[in-house]
Amino acid sequence: MTVTESAPEDAPEIGASRRRKEDQRLITGRTRYTDNMTLPGMLHLALVRSPFAHATITAINTDEAKASPGVVAVITGADVADVQGSLPNAWPITEDQKAPPHPPIAVDHVAFAGEVVACIIARSPAQARDAVELVDVDYDELPVVLDLEKAASDEVLVHSDLGTNKSATWIFDSGEAGTGGDVEEAISGADVVIERTIVQQRLIPAFIEPRSTIVDPTGEQITMWSSTQVPHILRLMLAMVLEMPESKIRVIAPDVGGGFGGKLQVTPEEFITMMAARQTGKPCKYTETRSESLMSGHHGRAQVQKLRLSATKDGTVTALDVRILCDMGAYLGLVSSGVPILGAFMYNSIYKFPAYRFECTNVFTNKVWTDAYRGAGRPEATFAIERLMDELAVELDMDPLQLRRQNWIEHDEFPFTTVAGLEYDSGNYEAATDKAVELFGYDELRAEQKRRRDAGERVQLGIGISTFTEMCGLAPSRVLGALSYGAGGWEHADIRVLPTGKVEVVTGASAHGQGHETAWSQIVADRLGVPFEDVEVLHGDTQVSPKGLDTYGSRSLTVGGIALVHAADKVIEKAKTLAAHLMEANRDDIEFAKGQFTVKGTDQGMGLGELSLAVFTASNMPDGFEPSLDSDATFDPDNFSFPHGTHLAAMEVDTETGETTIMKYVCVDDIGNVVNPMIVEGQVHGGLVQGIAQALFEEAVHDDAGTLVTGSFVDYLVPSAADVPSFITDRTETASTTNPLGVKGVGEAGTIASTPAIVNGVIDALRHLGVTDMVMPCSPFRVWSTIQGARGSTPEQTQPKSPEQVDSNTSGSLPTGDVQ
Repeated sequence: MTVTESAPEDAPEIGASRRRKEDQRLITGRTRYTDNMTLPGMLHLALVRSPFAHATITAINTDEAKASPGVVAVITGADVADVQGSLPNAWPITEDQKAPPHPPIAVDHVAFAGEVVACIIARSPAQARDAVELVDVDYDELPVVLDLEKAASDEVLVHSDLGTNKSATWIFDSGEAGTGGDVEEAISGADVVIERTIVQQRLIPAFIEPRSTIVDPTGEQITMWSSTQVPHILRLMLAMVLEMPESKIRVIAPDVGGGFGGKLQVTPEEFITMMAARQTGKPCKYTETRSESLMSGHHGRAQVQKLRLSATKDGTVTALDVRILCDMGAYLGLVSSGVPILGAFMYNSIYKFPAYRFECTNVFTNKVWTDAYRGAGRPEATFAIERLMDELAVELDMDPLQLRRQNWIEHDEFPFTTVAGLEYDSGNYEAATDKAVELFGYDELRAEQKRRRDAGERVQLGIGISTFTEMCGLAPSRVLGALSYGAGGWEHADIRVLPTGKVEVVTGASAHGQGHETAWSQIVADRLGVPFEDVEVLHGDTQVSPKGLDTYGSRSLTVGGIALVHAADKVIEKAKTLAAHLMEANRDDIEFAKGQFTVKGTDQGMGLGELSLAVFTASNMPDGFEPSLDSDATFDPDNFSFPHGTHLAAMEVDTETGETTIMKYVCVDDIGNVVNPMIVEGQVHGGLVQGIAQALFEEAVHDDAGTLVTGSFVDYLVPSAADVPSFITDRTETASTTNPLGVKGVGEAGTIASTPAIVNGVIDALRHLGVTDMVMPCSPFRVWSTIQGARGSTPEQTQPKSPEQVDSNTSGSLPTGDVQ
């Protein structure tokens, strides 16, 4: 890919692979992460956490800790019980949803290992950590429940006062909704019914920068710096829960080292740091260790999916029935309960199902709570349907690609209303698939697979397929409101034209690695005809950018970027009025192109810079004209955006050791029009690796007592560049019809599509040995064990093993029991 340092004079900025403006300071170490900051007189926090997954707190003795050198104060839950409130859940999916109180510091009951029971405030981080060991907490252990199906039976309760572990059940039925037929009727009359149970293992977002928070209470406002994806939402939640005036709280998200949904949260630690600073009257900082991050930051996925798919004998799908148990963990986080609902609209994917039913039950267990993780509900749905489509193809002895082609929405059928009630505005699944097949060498690899099988070679080859779409650009507000979501889906932007002609852009989107400063500069430079270098993007500070709904759900460009477009268009309209006055022309005769306002049919013109200076002097303004070109816009889309793509994986599996190798990976994504191809490539590559990680490497594992045993990167393995191949990526471009740039989201696409492609490839490589399914991650030991079970020729052995049955290791490279 050609990287653009500066665009040719007449070339558009949109579509250019500009180097990211952010990268210079990031890669040279001149950035400021929250933990890099030190304020005068700052105190440091360390947290006492429960070693038990379920217990009552009978006593806490803090005397020795308070007497420890450097300790300023110790706070327990009892000390702040009347003021700390309960952490919010902003998405009650049903009117009768059950949600336990979630105090930042536990008062008399802990429900997962790692829950905070006390806070040390000291003059140095080391002194705070030392004092943690001196807090004496007496616990009475209670029975734990970790397994989802056991939790749903209510034999052991996580919160006895609720009387059940079931938080809520949410149902969508196409027959009742009027978007399709009756599922049971369709299944009962089908030629073929595929039934499968799929386990989505727990994952940990594992962002590179641990969470860190600083609170300074010494000014007119209380200022919080936090490594967060959601500074605006955090500010609102702090005000509401702690009953503080919102105007007195300023939240700053400085450079943030990754999030992946793991920082789409308002955390106990942020509230505790706020309370510590208010109590002491001094700046306070908390920075978690890596083990604390893995143990107490929210997790993702964690579902058991029971699925039925029916079809005619010629391969036409007729119905899909989805029933899932979703592990909420011990509490409900900010959007925990709604994450499965985001997936509810995607199980039908790109296929024309005439009947569909979805039912999810959210269940409490004695583990840290789950919430959004890259893709948030959509990866779970895509994995399920893509696995089922492969299984249907096997049952009917059809090529899995041909089966998909037979059932997907044709490009000339858009816009298309799905059985789940969404309107897909645009797409071309044929074009993306044709290009992927060509790049992949599909027929040649199928021939090589046959050769290896016929020869009985030790290393077998499998072809994994994933054809997907997703709903992203989390909005519109009306749809979110209908789903009981507690916020809107709009985004805000301001454009300030300075007297020198330079432009400041203020965005409510809050970047944490996406490249907003670069992409936003390209959009505004193109729209206003100013140099890319003359655009400055400001974000992540609620005082600088007071309005916004932040960054998650691949919404930044499709919502925040479009707000910028509308704000820029308002600047142009204002400037036309001024230009007409200054050039003594009729406003209707003013034309605008490439930063110049000209009078139609003449060479008379003025640049935006000249107009901005005229506004500054304000000595010659039209009557009634406000002397300002500055403009703002709030955009609330009418629909989601629907990127799609085809991902193909050639997987080699050593049948003697269980080792899996990605021989070749091709993906062709359609994300509409592209602002910066280089940024898109980075997003796709990162997403692919995270999806591959779920398939082959990652799993949060707990022992029988509820203790996380994958509490470091020694045990919780994330893949490095050495673990993945060079990807072959390409694009087709089918413009979105719901926004003026024709763009769609890209941040989650790779993660959503890659997991089923990898697992389908592993199973395809071993299917002739009797392997029909496998629980992720497909570590070497798990693959080997599944092969041995299949060779034993008993039904029990050919079924996928649960994590507890096989091993407690997450590695795709060096799992427990493998020869190193």
